Amino acid sequence: MDPETVDIVIVGAGLSGINAAYRVQTLLPHHSYAILEARGEIGGTWAYWKYPGIRTDSSMGVFGFPWRPWPHDLNMAPGPAIKSYMEECAAAEGIDKKVRFNHRVVNNSWSSDEQRWTLQVDVRREDGSAERKIIKAWWIIGASGYYSYEQPLPTIIPGIERFNGQVVHPQFWDETVNYAGKKVVIIGSGATAVTLLPNLAKTAESVTMLQRTPSYVFGLPAKDKTVSTLSKFMPLSWARTINWWRSMLQETIFVWLLTTFPNWGRRFITKAMREQLPEHVDVDKHFNPWYSPFEQRLCFCPNNDFFKALHRPNAHVVTDIIETVTEDGILLQSGRTLEADMIVTATGLYFALMAGVDVRVDGDSVTDTLGRRYIWNGTMLEGVPNSGLITGYTASTWTPGADVRVRQLIKVIRYMDRTGASAACPRVDPRKRAAMPNLPAVGLSSTYMVTAHDRMPKVGGRVPWVNGANWAADVWRLFWSDVKQEMEYTFQSKKRV
Repeated sequence: MDPETVDIVIVGAGLSGINAAYRVQTLLPHHSYAILEARGEIGGTWAYWKYPGIRTDSSMGVFGFPWRPWPHDLNMAPGPAIKSYMEECAAAEGIDKKVRFNHRVVNNSWSSDEQRWTLQVDVRREDGSAERKIIKAWWIIGASGYYSYEQPLPTIIPGIERFNGQVVHPQFWDETVNYAGKKVVIIGSGATAVTLLPNLAKTAESVTMLQRTPSYVFGLPAKDKTVSTLSKFMPLSWARTINWWRSMLQETIFVWLLTTFPNWGRRFITKAMREQLPEHVDVDKHFNPWYSPFEQRLCFCPNNDFFKALHRPNAHVVTDIIETVTEDGILLQSGRTLEADMIVTATGLYFALMAGVDVRVDGDSVTDTLGRRYIWNGTMLEGVPNSGLITGYTASTWTPGADVRVRQLIKVIRYMDRTGASAACPRVDPRKRAAMPNLPAVGLSSTYMVTAHDRMPKVGGRVPWVNGANWAADVWRLFWSDVKQEMEYTFQSKKRV
C-alpha cells in the first residue's frame, strides 16, 4: 500500500496544535493538513494533568484563542473547563475532524531527493496493540509542547526510598490518590505547588509546602466581568475581542514594567504578598527570591487563594534543605522534622522539545544535535527544512507566543507558494557564526530549564536567530521581517537562492 500523503502534518492536539490548525486552514486553505495526536483526546496538558485544582496561572482573557476568545468570566480556569473550551473551538471550526487520535509519531526523516518528510507513526488499536503507518508530508509543525509526559525532572531526594507513606508526583496523579485526613508535604515552590497547597488543605490534616528557595506569588481576580459588562452595550463578539486586546495590552505592560525596572518590580510584588500573608509568615524568609521577577516563572493564584490558605492552621510554608527522608517524615538541615503520611514531589518538568521523536535530515540526527543548533525567529531549527516547532511563552502567557510563531511559519510557507520553492531551510552564515553568542533559547533560571540547556536550541542575540519573549516585539518582527534572511530556499530544479 502506498503511503498517505499530506501537505502539512501538525503533531499534537493541545492548545498549540489546535491554534496551528486554525491558522493553517484559514491562511493556507489550498493545503491539506492532518493533526496527529498520540493520546485519545483533544486537550494536551489540560487533558493529561489530574492533580487537585489543576488550572491555568494566566488570565484566560489572553490565554484563550485570539480567533475565538474565552467565553466565560472565570479568569484562571480549571483544567477541565479549558479542555472543554478547546473541544468546543475545534468542533466549531471543523478542526476536530482533522485529528487522528492514538497516532504517536516515532520517527521523522527528511529526504532532499524527495523534498518530503517520511513519518513513521504507531497507531494504537482498541486492544492496546499498535500498527506502524507511514505518512509523507511536505511540512511538519511540531506542537507537542516542551516537556515529557513519560518522565518528570529527575530529582535526588535523599532517603526517599525509606519513606513508609505514599510518594506522588503531580504529573502522575490519578483518582486512587487519597489525601483526606493525612499529613502532606509538598516538595517544590513553583506553580504546581502553589496550586496544590490551597486545594489539599481543604481536607488534609495538614499541608506543608517545603521549598529550597522562595518564589514570587501574585494574586489575580478569579473572575473577569469585562465581557459581561461590555456586552450590555455592544455585540458579544465585539466585547470578547476588546477584552482579548485589553488583556494582552495589560499583560505586555505588566511584564515590561517588572523586567525593565526589576528593583521596583520586586518591591511591588513583595508589598502585595506582605498585605495578603498572615503576620506569622516571614515574607523576607519565605517569599524573597534571590532573582528578579520573571527571571523564573512568576506564580499567580486566583483570588489570593494560596495566601488565604496560609491563614488556616493546617497550611504552612517552610524554607529549608532536606537532610534526609525518614520512615515517617522529612529531617531538615536545620534539625527540624516534618511529619508526613504523603510526600508530593512537585519538583519540575523534564524538557523534551521533540517528545522523544527521532528526527533525521538525510540520515543525520537532529535529535542528538538539538542543543547545537540555532533557532530561526523562534520557530525553525538551523539545518532542518520544512519543519517548525511551536512553543509559547514561558515567562508570560503561553498562547500569544504560540500564535505569533505559527503565523511566522505560515509567512514562510506562503512565500514558498508564491515562488514555487519546495523547501525552506535556515542556515547560519559561516562568516558570522564564530562571532555569534551561544545562548539557550529559554533564559529562565528555573532548575528544570537550566538543566536542559544542553538539550535546548540556541539563540545568537540578533535577528533572525532569536526566540522572542515579548508579544509586541514578536508581532513587529512577524510583519516586518524578511523571510529570505538567512533562509535557503530550494526549487524543484534544485536551484538555490
